[in-house]
Amino acid sequence: MAFTSYYLILIYSLLSISSCIGQTSFQPKGLILSVTKDSSTLQYITQIGQRTPLVPIKLTIHLGGQTLWVDCEDGYVSSTYRPARCGSTQCTVSKVNTCGNCTTTPKIGCNDNACNNTPENPFIKTLYDGGEINEDVLSIQSTDGSNPGEFVKIPSFIFTCTPTFLTEGLASGVKGTVGLGRNRIALPSQLAEILSFPRKFAVCLSSSTQSPGVIFFGDGPYMMLPNIDVSKNLVFTPLITNPFGTGAVRFLNESSSEYFIGVKSIRVNGKPVTINKKLLAIDKRGNGGTKISTGSPYSILESSIYDVVTKAFIDELSNATRVAAVSPFETCFSSKSVGSTRVGPAVPAIDLVLQTTRVYWRIFGANSMVKVGQDVICLAFVNGGLNPTTSIVIGGYQLEDNLLQFDLVRSTLGFSSSLLSSQTTCANFNFTSKA
Repeated sequence: MAFTSYYLILIYSLLSISSCIGQTSFQPKGLILSVTKDSSTLQYITQIGQRTPLVPIKLTIHLGGQTLWVDCEDGYVSSTYRPARCGSTQCTVSKVNTCGNCTTTPKIGCNDNACNNTPENPFIKTLYDGGEINEDVLSIQSTDGSNPGEFVKIPSFIFTCTPTFLTEGLASGVKGTVGLGRNRIALPSQLAEILSFPRKFAVCLSSSTQSPGVIFFGDGPYMMLPNIDVSKNLVFTPLITNPFGTGAVRFLNESSSEYFIGVKSIRVNGKPVTINKKLLAIDKRGNGGTKISTGSPYSILESSIYDVVTKAFIDELSNATRVAAVSPFETCFSSKSVGSTRVGPAVPAIDLVLQTTRVYWRIFGANSMVKVGQDVICLAFVNGGLNPTTSIVIGGYQLEDNLLQFDLVRSTLGFSSSLLSSQTTCANFNFTSKA
């Protein structure tokens, strides 16, 4: 089902039958969000029902985000909104930074004796240290892993209120971000705790701006047409905890809520490239390592890593015709000189080698090459310069049509590599209800 049609159904469901959906007696196996790629910003957008009466709210996915934050300055109206008071359990689990009073007349998003945290907009590298912790109704759709089911209404979901300015740089109509990070008030942990299912979630981003991908909350199966359980062939690697925040909140001196994996080396066309191994480890200040992030549309490599990977790639693709660079990419080719395969352009595979040489995340042409003109394709990696906070950032483009399962209890990542090799895609979840 097309993304637009799906959300017309969602809006109708939220506004017309909100009184009878998501009864507390219903115990879902899992939950889902439909996610589409915005063609202008390249952000991944979803929609969640919130407030009383329920309103559909567009939000950008922030994989490592600490909280679901929403612009409360622009038209937030709800009879079930409640600020979290200083010293409350909500403030404790939110790891608040400050607690105080409003400097203006109290209103939604600014209340006396309320606690605050520090929500971040990663797309403009900006944070706000006065984000008020609140609770309100949240509505999200259930699933059996194969089809969507009824909507589940959560009466007291913890989120953060922000002023309108923090939405700068977000896609048109978006009112905030939904954090999927490794802390207790991010969406995955709250849903698992409230609804008593495993603290797991799986991200499957579509490469299409027309057909949605999906995020599953809870355990598999994760079924894609034609009746393929894409959770069956995952490869697992440990998630690594960075002891320092790596976004704009590094000064908080707490563990990062973002997702890091232990890349040990990189191969191009099966051949190892020479990398300074110190860059691949996380040092005592939280610098280095490899993280997975939807805050960047493309993967970013520290300069020395970028240089050796691109050189090796060019050498292995020596028969292809080089063309002028197209910003922000430096390595581009004529698409007429490159063949095609089931998994994208016929170019050398790039392997991110993990805990052993037999465990690797293979990046095929569909995720390594991006079309930037009628006959021009470029290597979809960006030079991150010298001394970046994180040496390798695996961006959104490299995640598309890959299933990633995050197990927050076992601290593991399960990854599929490209689903194209299994003759399916992330756009193949059946959003048509059985009912």
